[in-house]
Amino acid sequence: MHAELLINADWIVPVAQPGWLEKHSLAVNEGRIVALLPSADAGVQIEADHTLDLPGHALMPGLINAHTHSPMSLFRGLADDLPLMAWLNDHIWPAESRWVHEEFIADGTRLAIAEMLRSGTTCFNDMYFFPDVTGRVAAQCGIRATVGLIVIDFPSAWAADTDAYFDRAATVHDQFRRDPLVRTAFAPHAPYSVSDAPLRRVATLANELDLPIHMHVHETQAEVEGSLSNHGVRPLARIKAFGMVNPALVAVHMTQLTESEIELTAEAGTHVVHCPQSNLKLASGHCPVGALLDAGVNVAIGTDGAASNNDLDMLAELQTAALIAKGIGADACRLPAEQAIGMATINGAKALGIDDITGSLAPGKSADLIAVDLSQPETQPVYNPISQLVYAAGREQVRHAWVRGRQVLQDRLPTTLDLPLTIDRAAEWRSRITERRE
Repeated sequence: MHAELLINADWIVPVAQPGWLEKHSLAVNEGRIVALLPSADAGVQIEADHTLDLPGHALMPGLINAHTHSPMSLFRGLADDLPLMAWLNDHIWPAESRWVHEEFIADGTRLAIAEMLRSGTTCFNDMYFFPDVTGRVAAQCGIRATVGLIVIDFPSAWAADTDAYFDRAATVHDQFRRDPLVRTAFAPHAPYSVSDAPLRRVATLANELDLPIHMHVHETQAEVEGSLSNHGVRPLARIKAFGMVNPALVAVHMTQLTESEIELTAEAGTHVVHCPQSNLKLASGHCPVGALLDAGVNVAIGTDGAASNNDLDMLAELQTAALIAKGIGADACRLPAEQAIGMATINGAKALGIDDITGSLAPGKSADLIAVDLSQPETQPVYNPISQLVYAAGREQVRHAWVRGRQVLQDRLPTTLDLPLTIDRAAEWRSRITERRE
């Protein structure tokens, strides 16, 4: 068998099957995985144009950040140690009204992609203004992305009114309709920031176009109380009335859920994205991950934006998710390491409707994968590579990454963007924003 690339590693964590493979090799041709086999056999069975030996490394699927706001990396640290609504109303929304335009989006997205690649993320689900710019930058950088067709009640630099949001959504969707890396999803911001008529319109169009609906739902107790006061029902019940609680819904946060709402989510086939570090930092509450998983809900993991986390480190996020589930459930067996890795890979792919393409390592799937160096003191000795990846490894141990077989991270350096320039641009934005605030 011919392959363009053959990678020999000490461990491969396929996710497509339980456990791990020792002393195995992965072969890539034309952007796809063509074989997983013992390294002892690979040299005989595979004719490779290039062979990469990675002793002490674990290969695994690239991580999927199922919820973020990538351009907000330029607001990292702008307003910390505040509750959600004060953070939004008094700091973030005013900053966005002043600074958000195409240049800001492009520079912020590049900064986010640099960080994500260096921490093992090969796919992200984004929600922000100017999704056309984010999608274009993602394609240029060779990373997989789903960009949100944002809908919100107030005007912005992206759109002046509701009709403009939908007009621009149609244009962006058409722009990426055939892109191999970039997809689209409707992204109504939240039940408290989108009124009834636009939500009904989103539900109708998402069904017609077969698109996911990416939305913050039940993020805080205040959101739930506000919905009861203003609409007479809880947010999930309100959007259910519009036909939005279904397999297309990717519901983010979901920290305030009753038993009946968990049952509804499971019966509807709705996906949930858990953002543990952001929820901790904003004191928003805890997503009942254990109960959701027990009910059969597909739960993925996201970082949220760097302005509220304050990083885009998916390895840290999945570790936090595992530890919180154990602590809250008072059960050391809750959310074991292998299940946490699944949430950060194949579950994210399922939520985005791309699990036939990515999220696990198997012949025929896209070669979206990362190599993590477990030979470092922090992850020695290795009894169980999956446990080491979840409970001990840090993002600085992500050495290489590939998307569709193209190497996008080599020895910790992104290959598809100018890292020094990206950092310089971020510093320029800090100077501009600081001067304005002062």
